[in-house]
Amino acid sequence: MNFALTEEQQMIQEAARQFADSELKPIAADLDKTGNRPLFLQKLRELAELGFMGINIDPEFGGTGAGTVAFSLAITEIARGCASTATTTSVTNMVAEVIQVMGTDEQKNDFLPRICSGEYAAGSFCLTEPSSGSDAAAMRTRAVKDGDEYILNGSKLFISSAEFAGVFVVWAVTDGAAPKGKGISCFLVEAGTPGLIIGKAEEKMGQKASVTNEVAFEDCRVPASNMLGEENRGFRIAAGELAGGRIGIGSLALGIGLEALDCARSYLHEREQFGKPLAQFQGLQWQLADKYTEMEAARLLLLQAAWQKDAGQSFGPAASMAKLYASEKANEACYVALQMHGGVGYTREFPLERMARDVRITTIYEGTSEIQRLIIARHLLEGVR
Repeated sequence: MNFALTEEQQMIQEAARQFADSELKPIAADLDKTGNRPLFLQKLRELAELGFMGINIDPEFGGTGAGTVAFSLAITEIARGCASTATTTSVTNMVAEVIQVMGTDEQKNDFLPRICSGEYAAGSFCLTEPSSGSDAAAMRTRAVKDGDEYILNGSKLFISSAEFAGVFVVWAVTDGAAPKGKGISCFLVEAGTPGLIIGKAEEKMGQKASVTNEVAFEDCRVPASNMLGEENRGFRIAAGELAGGRIGIGSLALGIGLEALDCARSYLHEREQFGKPLAQFQGLQWQLADKYTEMEAARLLLLQAAWQKDAGQSFGPAASMAKLYASEKANEACYVALQMHGGVGYTREFPLERMARDVRITTIYEGTSEIQRLIIARHLLEGVR
């Protein structure tokens, strides 16, 4: 098995690393504290100019066309600089991919260049509702056909980047009599469409610069030509794209965990207690060794899932394993790294308290750890049956 990255993948990884070091790390604390929307949007535009908003999108539509492995590498490096920026970048790439995979030629030519170029600051993925989170098929948003349009009514919750997204991928029930999960369709809704209402931003524990809003649809008319895929068969789009999104969130968690451990490794050399640097205490050495080993295992799981996707193989179970392991182990890594800093780790003087807050959501969004375990177990048990 060849673990070597291609020249293109190495270049993308290095470009993302340099951008994180020079452009994101110096401002991450300010973005966390103030939100600083103009600065946040500026960095998103710069990432788009570098090709990071369409990493797996065909160059025909303005994308980079570098594949899922490159996407995973880039998100990991961006997350080391700023988790909020990495989340927006990951979700926007996911929106672009679903349009590329399921869209008509007209939809792809219309929306993809605007996403990849940064004309749209971001894309949003509207699936979760107040009454349906992990049970996404229980959604209540409705879309009723009216001539050449559909009329959408309902609300979505926890929608990333809703305040500045240019396009929304929205799921709604189009056949209320169909079995659960079978009568759902998918639509592309442009920002500014009458009846599309962006609600309040959530007051979150972490990733504060990445705004998260409620989105409501009140007699929102969408052209029938904006349906993505086939009518009443949209839920499979959600299932497929969530699997790809899990590679992104797992990669994001990996980046936060690695950055936290790097901070701890440096601090162990700087801080002295009992007449010697903390780096000379075996107990701390072993903790560091364990956590870096877990992060390396997470990296390999993520790259395996990304490679399977690029190869056109079934990658859903691998993506769930990677997301589950990377997110949970990254949470542990941030906790251990903060503990190694002692009292100062709990202050805003050091970035550990921000990382501990930012990483927490990674075991929840794009499918909770519990949902990942259900997916993995179902795959394993179906194999036996």
